Amino acid sequence: MRAELARIIAFEHGFARRRAGRVVEQRGGFAVLNDRYPGSYDDNRLIIRPPGTAPAIGGETSPGAGEAPAAGEVLRMADEVLAGRAHRYVCVDDDVLGAAYAPAFAAAGYAHDTNLIMVFRGRPPQDPPPAEHLTLEELLPVLRHDWRELLPDAGETVVEGLALRVGERLRGADVVQFRGVRDADGRIAARADLYVHDGVAQIESVHTGTRHRGRGHARTLMTALLAEAAGNDLVFLVADDADWPKDFYRRLGFEPLARTHSFLRA
Repeated sequence: MRAELARIIAFEHGFARRRAGRVVEQRGGFAVLNDRYPGSYDDNRLIIRPPGTAPAIGGETSPGAGEAPAAGEVLRMADEVLAGRAHRYVCVDDDVLGAAYAPAFAAAGYAHDTNLIMVFRGRPPQDPPPAEHLTLEELLPVLRHDWRELLPDAGETVVEGLALRVGERLRGADVVQFRGVRDADGRIAARADLYVHDGVAQIESVHTGTRHRGRGHARTLMTALLAEAAGNDLVFLVADDADWPKDFYRRLGFEPLARTHSFLRA
C-alpha cells in the first residue's frame, strides 16, 4: 500500500508540474502558478509533500529537504508565493501532517477539507457501453453551463476562466481525455476526465448535470472508464471524505487508500 501511495502522489505531483505555467520550489514542497488563470485555486496553490520524500521532478536536495516544515513556515510560504492572488490554497499530501497543521490554519482563517484517495480493487467491467470522446470544443459549452448553474452570481469573465482552464490539463499526462455519456435527447448527461501516465490512471472531475441525476448516467460513465483504464497498474480517484460520492465509488469497487488535506482562504 505504501508503494501504491508513493506512485499516486508522484503521479499527482508530476501532473501538477507539467500543467503549471510556473513551478516555484519550496522547502518541503512546491508551488504551481498560472498567470493566465490567477483566480483558479487548482492552478495556483502550494503543495506540501509527505515528509521524507524527495522531489519527483527537480527541486531542492539540500540537507533537511526531506523534513516537514512547521505550520507557521507553510503559512508564510503560502503568503509569499501566492502574493498577488486573491486566495491562499495549500494542499498537504500526508494525513498526519495535514491533521497537525489544521489548528494553525484554522487560526489563520483557512477552511479545511479532507480528501480520500481511493484505488480500484474490483473486477474490470466486461463489454460495457463505451463513453464518448469529447473534444475540448464540445466540452467547453457544457462546462460553461455547469459553472453558471453552480455559481449563479459569478460574472461571465469568471465563468469563462473556469471553463477555459481545463485546456491546461492537456499537458499533465501522456493521455488526457475527456469522456461523456448522453441522454436520450443527445445532451451530455455526465462527464469525466481520464488521465494516464506511466501505468497509473486517474479518473477525475466526475460530474452529472442537475437535470440528469438519479438516472444511472454516472454509473454508465464510470463503468466505461474503468474498462478503458483496466490495463494500467493502478486506477485511482480522489473523493471528498465528507461527501456522499465516496460511497458510490465504493459500490463500484474503489477502496480507500489514504487521506490528504487541503486548506483554503479566499
